[in-house]
Amino acid sequence: MADTTGGRERRSDFITVSGRPLERCYAPVRADAEEYCRELGNPGEYPYTRGIHPTMYRGRLWTMRQFAGFGTAEDSNARYRFLLQQGQTGLSVAFDFPTLLGYDSDHPRSEGEVGKLGVAVDTLADMEILFEGIPLDRVSTSMTINAPAAILWAMYIVVAEKQGVTRDRITGTIQNDILKEYMAQKTFVFPPRPSLRLVADTFAFGSREAPRWNTISISGYHIREAGATAAQELAFTLANGREYVQTGIAAGLDVDDFAPRLSFFFNSHVDFLEEIAKFRTARRIWAREMRERFRATNPRSCMLRFHTQTAGCSLTAQQPENNIVRTTLQALAAVLGGTQSLHTNSMDEALALPGEDAVRLALRTQQIIALESGVANTVDPLGGSYCLETLTRQLEQETQDYFDRIDRLGGVVPAIELGFFQREIADASYRYQRRVEAEELAVVGVNCHAAGPAPAINLLRVDPRTEFRQVERLQAVRRDRDGHAVERSLRHVREAARGSDNLMYPLLEAVGAYATLGEIMGVLREEFGEYREEAIF
Repeated sequence: MADTTGGRERRSDFITVSGRPLERCYAPVRADAEEYCRELGNPGEYPYTRGIHPTMYRGRLWTMRQFAGFGTAEDSNARYRFLLQQGQTGLSVAFDFPTLLGYDSDHPRSEGEVGKLGVAVDTLADMEILFEGIPLDRVSTSMTINAPAAILWAMYIVVAEKQGVTRDRITGTIQNDILKEYMAQKTFVFPPRPSLRLVADTFAFGSREAPRWNTISISGYHIREAGATAAQELAFTLANGREYVQTGIAAGLDVDDFAPRLSFFFNSHVDFLEEIAKFRTARRIWAREMRERFRATNPRSCMLRFHTQTAGCSLTAQQPENNIVRTTLQALAAVLGGTQSLHTNSMDEALALPGEDAVRLALRTQQIIALESGVANTVDPLGGSYCLETLTRQLEQETQDYFDRIDRLGGVVPAIELGFFQREIADASYRYQRRVEAEELAVVGVNCHAAGPAPAINLLRVDPRTEFRQVERLQAVRRDRDGHAVERSLRHVREAARGSDNLMYPLLEAVGAYATLGEIMGVLREEFGEYREEAIF
């Protein structure tokens, strides 16, 4: 997320609750402080260990972006309006499983899953309802979608244009990180190489047509949720980032044309100090890789901008109120680590999708950190801590060791095909679970202090009629649209997929004709094939 303050601070008085003035940034009080500061670096200066902006949250708070979506587009639109009324400053869309995998809601494989994990989106009609009454020239939107990312982005662009918002004015992010799907989350569709072609097409289109949009969010979150360690999350995510940059360059793009719009997505886990160090290390390594490996000259190409979500895998169904405390500490670590955007999990998410009361409390957690805790009033307040700087150096070395191993395997795609990442994550997950079961790691309410009945919680329940309502609307769209325009647009998608033309343009034509997600993905499946993971253990 760009610093729009031009170095200006958002208010003039930064003081503690007791009235003590706070400096913008602190350095160690010692004789060689000047030399030490040169080594550590300053906020807003390469290698950005201490933050990508000189004023950080004194100039602008992070975007409070709660991940949300369930049921039909109407259901999710109501939740988005509620969150915006509660002070949320950006939207984040969760799609259901059929949408993630590119199936229409009436496909046999969609049965029982429509609207359950997120919102169902089959056609442009759903996207129009999803953002009805939400001004897309004033709201930034993130969409967690990967294999069909280009198609959902095309729908969003058309909806914005129907609102009168040109594509060069929209702001937000598509996740579009297909490599981590093979490693961890597994909602892949196409093989890696045609998938990377789609990513490159979005890079090229975005750099020309939508310069304020982040065309990828390179995600360590799902890698960590699958069981990876902090070092593995860091190393595998940044290795994927390097692969995407190389993909863009191989497609004929100049690195400085698309790298400033790359963004990242990290997990904030339970180990408070290690997580802060992880975020600082990520900025430091990425800056070095972009400058030294890829010869980027635009400073923004070297600035690692990232969204954070607190650790869903740390939430417990036992004593779910404990999750409020976990989430608060994880959110605080993300802020002290310099995140640009943050989602705080709700206390009930180990049991169901979050209810309205729980999601409001999760948002209030961010607002209290931002407005009451004082941690946003100075930049990198823990910088210089002996412990933190040691952890940062250790994580940097562990990441480099993983880079070397990945390079010896031939790069990210060959390493995926060999099952390297999958084995590393599975082994780490197994070691962690063994430590929990042996009570070497405490999980309060699970393996210690576990007494007491579970409190009654009012859980969100998706309307059982959701699938029927969604299929009914999908069939109505098919009846009412111009069938010849749909056939023509799908033919253009097929021709572009067989050739080398940028796919974003025929995808925009197809979604504008109300071709369904499943129809478009069906064409691409026929041209690109489908990926089947081989047994790796």
